[in-house]
Amino acid sequence: MRIRQIALVARALDPVVEHLCAVLGVEVACNDPGVAEFGLKNAVMALGDQFLEVVCPVRADATAARYLERRHGDGGYMVILQSDDLDADRARLAQAGVRVVWEIAFDDIATIHLHPRDLGGAIVSLDRPVPPGSWRWAGPGWEEKGERAAARAILGAEIQSDDPAALAARWGEALGLRVAQETGGPPRLDLDGGHLRFVGPGDDRGPGVTCVRVALRDPHAALAHAHERRLTGADGRVTIGGVRFDLVAAR
Repeated sequence: MRIRQIALVARALDPVVEHLCAVLGVEVACNDPGVAEFGLKNAVMALGDQFLEVVCPVRADATAARYLERRHGDGGYMVILQSDDLDADRARLAQAGVRVVWEIAFDDIATIHLHPRDLGGAIVSLDRPVPPGSWRWAGPGWEEKGERAAARAILGAEIQSDDPAALAARWGEALGLRVAQETGGPPRLDLDGGHLRFVGPGDDRGPGVTCVRVALRDPHAALAHAHERRLTGADGRVTIGGVRFDLVAAR
């Protein structure tokens, strides 16, 4: 499995998208009309062949609207992982007692959304694109925009929880991954080209995706753009849309 897309949720779409584009040097590849089914509007930005998405509720009864209230504002919302075998995933999820709350299949992609109450920490989607390098959710022509992006890859994400070890074990069981942990470090799940780390609460907003690690051509330039926009805190870390972004140099 690998991280293919991370979604943020925001009360106002455009300001968060503008900051992401300016700081990370990315472009909007798609505004997907299909998310209206969930009471949302969105923007999807390409980083190489991975994606950041911002969703914004347009209905008061949308799940995302309730999420904004529960977490007291903008923040991380969804982790989308690319899988090679959804049939095997379904069998493993059923054994683990994790329900599928939504699914759809097209000729070029199949998707299952996992019940957040059965997993915790974030909404998780498992997607199998055909061919593996394609990505319907970013619309046509995303490849060129992804290649132009200053941000080259999503290397990882952090999910905070009152009990990170238990949450990591639950995600590992659901995803069929072994929990790894270095001495003194947080538990993590290693993915193809990235990782998910599970950390204790850094604020009083409850469980959720709190940090995304991004590789860039020039992280110093990105940090300067963030500073100009007053998106850096006293610790020098960048926060956009309620999510910290760790900026590192692409290899």
